[in-house]
Amino acid sequence: MTDTYARTASTWRNWAGNVTARPARVESPASVDELAEVLRRASGDGLTVKPVGTGHSFTATAATDGVLIRPDLLTGIRDIDRAAMTVTVEAGTPLKRLNTALAREGLSLTNMGDIMEQTVAGAISTGTHGTGRDSASVAAQIRALELVTADGTVLRCSADEHPDVFAAARIGLGALGVVTAVTFAVEPVFLLTAREEPMTFDRVTADFDRLVTENEHFEFYWFPHTGNCNTKRNNRSAGPAAPPGRVSGWIEDELLSNGIFQVACSLGRAVPGAIPSIARISSRALSARTYTDIPYKVFTSPRRVRFVEMEYALPREAAVGALRELKAMVERSPLRISFPVEVRTAPADDIALSTASGRETAYIAVHLYRGTPYHSYFTAVERIMTGYDGRPHWGKIHTRDSGYLARAYPRFGEFAAVRDRLDPGRLFANDYLRRVLGD
Repeated sequence: MTDTYARTASTWRNWAGNVTARPARVESPASVDELAEVLRRASGDGLTVKPVGTGHSFTATAATDGVLIRPDLLTGIRDIDRAAMTVTVEAGTPLKRLNTALAREGLSLTNMGDIMEQTVAGAISTGTHGTGRDSASVAAQIRALELVTADGTVLRCSADEHPDVFAAARIGLGALGVVTAVTFAVEPVFLLTAREEPMTFDRVTADFDRLVTENEHFEFYWFPHTGNCNTKRNNRSAGPAAPPGRVSGWIEDELLSNGIFQVACSLGRAVPGAIPSIARISSRALSARTYTDIPYKVFTSPRRVRFVEMEYALPREAAVGALRELKAMVERSPLRISFPVEVRTAPADDIALSTASGRETAYIAVHLYRGTPYHSYFTAVERIMTGYDGRPHWGKIHTRDSGYLARAYPRFGEFAAVRDRLDPGRLFANDYLRRVLGD
């Protein structure tokens, strides 16, 4: 390792701008060997280490005053195994580049979240997920992992090799080592038909279980201060492909969902009293539409309006009750909420710190426009969600600590034991991990 790969330290900010850090130095290793040397040097200098992706987490999970590792040079596909139907990708590869590269090879991930700006390692480390009846989070599609541990060891793990590490490291919070490569299960590229349709709050909550059961992927957005929702159902299709028209797609995805919404949020932040009226207009602006395209073009959408977010994972059977309680809280409070509330689902998985670990899950996410005071709203929401045994998303704002989380996750102790073994000196610690995992 040479100083060629070290950069002068500067202030780091996350995407939303609510987290900042000033590391002692920033490193961009170009290989696994160089990364291992970075870790050994940091340890020798008495500095902690945190890898960072594109900063799309709203928590300080990547913040450090030690060594900040940027994976900019650890990108690209290492291997495609068509017999095993897997792809091995460098951890710094943005999901956007992975998706387009897979599509060129006639391949696809089975499910993904609703944005694709994150790096592969960043997305899996914090538990990025989409919505799905049968298919789970991005991390649940992992078949093997490579990470560099605190002593510079390159450790490969899978269901057959170091299975205890594999069970923890698929959502590792950056606490176990630096992920350098990920092997995903893939399948031949397929088509999804998306059906977007306005629906009343009362109807979508009354029919929630049926809508989840009847569709491979179901999600909806409720617009606070209204009784209106917008629903989205994605199901596999035999085709033909029928993507949104160039003009109509731009109107829906750019003009309405980003451009005009940006103006509405700015107006609402300046004049909070106008938000209920804006919400009623906004909730009626989106019309029903149906289109068919390859998966990543259906699952993901551009998000150019910046915000802060809290999301809780609940037992699926608790979702409707919690959402109705949230709606009632907003209606009786002086809060003015300019962003819709997002509801998604996931099947149970077997990852130690997955928000869906061991239980069928529904996610309720609340957002506020960047720069808007969020403490009162998020505190009230968190009070409701914890009343339903909610698990906070690791990369989104919350106040839970290790005492709460150890009760919320039956396998919390298993994760802690792996951490103690791989990082006994806490090379990868920071304030956020001390709060959520303990010392």
